[in-house]
Amino acid sequence: MDIIRLEEVDSTNTFAKNNIDNFADMTIIISRRQNAGRGRFLRKWIDLGDENLFCSIILKTSDNFYPIYSNLTQYLSAVLCTVLEKYDVVPKIKWPNDVLVSDKKIAGILCETVMRGNNFKGLVLGVGVNLNSNIENLSLIDKSATALNLEIGRDVNISDFLDELLEEFFKNYETFLEKGFAYIREYYLEKANFIGNEITVVTKHEKFTCLACDVNDSGELVVLKNGVKKFISAGDIL
Repeated sequence: MDIIRLEEVDSTNTFAKNNIDNFADMTIIISRRQNAGRGRFLRKWIDLGDENLFCSIILKTSDNFYPIYSNLTQYLSAVLCTVLEKYDVVPKIKWPNDVLVSDKKIAGILCETVMRGNNFKGLVLGVGVNLNSNIENLSLIDKSATALNLEIGRDVNISDFLDELLEEFFKNYETFLEKGFAYIREYYLEKANFIGNEITVVTKHEKFTCLACDVNDSGELVVLKNGVKKFISAGDIL
């Protein structure tokens, strides 16, 4: 595993995508600062300073894209929860992959597919984790957010956290690719903060209120809308 350390970059995901041909499978891109971080649906990820984690993992798993790759963000959200639990906090997951502590967002995950024409070049799995910040900086974020240092009352060592994250990620990575979301479903549901609640879902085409019922073996959100069961593969919970 190679780790590429940068001082500053627009986005670790953008850097990884633009240079993917130059890097091997399982290369890690980490930057002290990023000035144009992105989340899902082109949301801006606020840089809270160089004491936080900005990281992208390059994955060249095969020459073809397989559906299981779409669940890698959910796998990483479960991995993050496992790591955060070691810091004596209680993480929760908001479907599909937001990680919360004290009902506030602490991490964001973004997976991007890299194509060159019709050729699949690989995946870039990015994660930003608020490890060290203050209330003033967190107020710049348009959603309720927290940082790990505020939750545990002490500074967090970035290198230690990254080592724990990568070890946990790759420990079961191959098994996850073999067995799919079903492999982590029980743990994922244990961490889910939305099952049984009335929620508002936003997809590419609609926004609606419904009852969250389950997450199935494919990682889809199962909801009841006007008494009719729906399966949502892509979207967000507000």
